[in-house]
Amino acid sequence: MNSIEEIVKELDLKPHPEGGFYKETYRCKEEIPQSELGEAYNGSRNYSTAIYFLLTSDTFSAFHRIIQDEFWFFHQGSPIRLHTISPQGEHTEHLIGNDLVKNQIPQLVVHGGDWFAAEVVNENDFALVSCTVSPGFDFSDFELPSRKELIELYPVHQEVITKLTRE
Repeated sequence: MNSIEEIVKELDLKPHPEGGFYKETYRCKEEIPQSELGEAYNGSRNYSTAIYFLLTSDTFSAFHRIIQDEFWFFHQGSPIRLHTISPQGEHTEHLIGNDLVKNQIPQLVVHGGDWFAAEVVNENDFALVSCTVSPGFDFSDFELPSRKELIELYPVHQEVITKLTRE
């Protein structure tokens, strides 16, 4: 198994604003015009995009949301516990991994508009996944709230929000 440092170097990963490391690996050349996307978007978007995403047990992917659906595909390492909070306030935990007997799933879709955060399950470990977004990802579609903002929206989920947000 590769070390975290080897994976970061070999895949040329960079720090991600939500936590962890990433590299965009695909951006479709064709675009969907703004007129076909609706009011939520502020311009055209590529049909789809893909990234590698690496999380370690000493960091987490902080709660954030995007407009589009995001697909997660597990590759190697520790399982990931991914938390979602729907716009209606429903919190759900998903276990992404490759041990089907332990109720892990190798693929997950996070629905556009849901808040989501992820953490590595095992101590002193990492998880490598790929994420695809369609229509393609643009940082203008990305929202990273403060802990205070998210707790004000969903006070019943204060514990998990506090654990998986930054000040």
